[in-house]
Amino acid sequence: MKRRSVLMGSGLILTAPLLRLETAPLTNLSHLDFLRDRVTPPAQAGHTTYGGSALGVLWTYAEPNPDGTYRRIGGGAYDPATDTYGQGAYNADDIARAAVVYLRHWQQTGLVRSRDASRELLRGLTYLQSPSGNVVLWMQPDGTLHPSAEPPELPDPSDSGPSYWLARTVWALGEGYAAWRTADPAFATFLRQRLDLAIAALDRQVLTRYGTWQTIDGTRAPAWLIVDGADATAEAVLGLAAYVSSGGSGIAKRALRQFAEGIAAMAGGGPRSWPFGAVRPWALSLSDWHAWGSQMPAALARAGEALGDARLMRTAVTDGAVFTPWLLTSGGPDNGRLPTRVDRSQIAYGVDSRLQSLLAVPDRPGLRQLAGIVAAWYFGANAAGVPAYDPATGRTVDGISGDGTVNRNAGAESTIHGLLSMLALDAHPGVASIARQGHILDRAGTTTLEAEQAVLTGGATVVTPASAWTGESAYSNGAYVRMPAGAAVRWQLPELTQPHLVLPVANLQPDSAAITRWSPGGVLRHRIGAQGTSPAPGALLPVTLPGELLPGRTDLTAIASGGEAILDAVMLEPLISRYVIGGNGHTTALLRSAATTPRTVNLTVTGTARATIDSYDATGIRRATATTSAMEVRALVLPGGFTIIRR
Repeated sequence: MKRRSVLMGSGLILTAPLLRLETAPLTNLSHLDFLRDRVTPPAQAGHTTYGGSALGVLWTYAEPNPDGTYRRIGGGAYDPATDTYGQGAYNADDIARAAVVYLRHWQQTGLVRSRDASRELLRGLTYLQSPSGNVVLWMQPDGTLHPSAEPPELPDPSDSGPSYWLARTVWALGEGYAAWRTADPAFATFLRQRLDLAIAALDRQVLTRYGTWQTIDGTRAPAWLIVDGADATAEAVLGLAAYVSSGGSGIAKRALRQFAEGIAAMAGGGPRSWPFGAVRPWALSLSDWHAWGSQMPAALARAGEALGDARLMRTAVTDGAVFTPWLLTSGGPDNGRLPTRVDRSQIAYGVDSRLQSLLAVPDRPGLRQLAGIVAAWYFGANAAGVPAYDPATGRTVDGISGDGTVNRNAGAESTIHGLLSMLALDAHPGVASIARQGHILDRAGTTTLEAEQAVLTGGATVVTPASAWTGESAYSNGAYVRMPAGAAVRWQLPELTQPHLVLPVANLQPDSAAITRWSPGGVLRHRIGAQGTSPAPGALLPVTLPGELLPGRTDLTAIASGGEAILDAVMLEPLISRYVIGGNGHTTALLRSAATTPRTVNLTVTGTARATIDSYDATGIRRATATTSAMEVRALVLPGGFTIIRR
């Protein structure tokens, strides 16, 4: 493959592959159509739907056959004698989200087949809804409901309380009502009735706690999120926002506002501190961020528009403009930042969640460029270096591990979220043009130093717990260091070419008297507030020290006093980090700032195309732009902001 040199930074020549730019639509529903099925269930008390024909359902998983075709399977152990699965063949989560795919495709293309598919799936979804408004998660191949699956799901039975699948039902019904209210008013009225039933269940089971707070390691967190999840709540908010924008009830509008307020309360940190401006997904942990289901910013943006609330939009903007550049430069949308990169697997659900959140914010071109960089994962900008989505079949792989191993299964969830992303890219050609640059050319971001790999003295010892999971976070590399008073740890540093922030990751404990003193500078007090309703005492948190590591520094040292300290790792954050992708004869470079003053980055650019340099502040507003054909480029990076260079 021919390559053209386009960018050189810090002495590294970066080249972009010359690939043919495709212009055909990326969205291909073939594999999702393959996963669809129809079933006529036996009579089951309390479960009905609209009309009397067979229901639309969706198989949960798809595994490859030796000849390259795929077979559809359910979840859990299969019993051929009864043709049943331990969990079931079809589930409400995937039926709801598949309905959203067909609804959006119908709205975007006018295709009648997608309209009809959305109707069938919405009918199947509402059949799973119980009279309480809650939803049964699993259904067997013959349509028999399976409220108590094996292995068990919580709540058990699955329609006994609020759940992720109830939230996703609200999402699908909200978008369904908005799409069908003029196309078929009678069907839309039915969807509205079922949606109001679901909202009533959330109002009764969750929103009675509105305005109450719980203590999580000395920090207050909202007590009125669905299953304590800003992630689950966000998916309900997407449906509520669509419903309210289409004339939904006053109760729906109140629920939308209250849930959005709870999600917004989960935001924290900034360009120099954890969680770097993100909206955290789980109310019970200060340390947990995961990419899957991370549609909190998208939900806040949609709610902000529906309610006319600029505060919600600002929180969504911060997550997009501050957190996303940190995420991209530090490794991408991992399944688990807990708080280090404990689970480096990346899946379509996580990538799509970030893409949708960036595109949901209006009038921010910089966030659209970031969305293109995120979506390049589908085209090869991932740990495997291969496409995760196949436009010829509509299949998305089930995941790519941190070591580059590809899971070639193509189940419902990955297929759905891959297609939601493709629909978004088809609607935003400029974003798609960046996304097609599916090659990672360079990345320089967070470096993690494991505590157990340091030189230990003074009684410091390595501890390998039976499980790395603490109850609310996880130890990096499965181990940590116990430091009694007088103990010291010392790391030999990699060569530093610029200043770095130092963020020790310590298990802070209530009433701890431990202190660690750090060289080059800074004191970390290992005490945190009361446990409250957190699942575990203490919190495994990165804490930013005031001193910076300067170029030329060769070691980092911490000495404990006052009591026993527990140290997991150290995160080193460059003041200017970068992530560069290329393809189709173009290169896009992202520079992210953790500095407190403007910085100028010198790059050497080769090639014949002009380079465009756009500098954005921490709110995603462009503050400077320049173009050049010169080889020597000076790129301005604003404090806490990001810069995008395209050639």
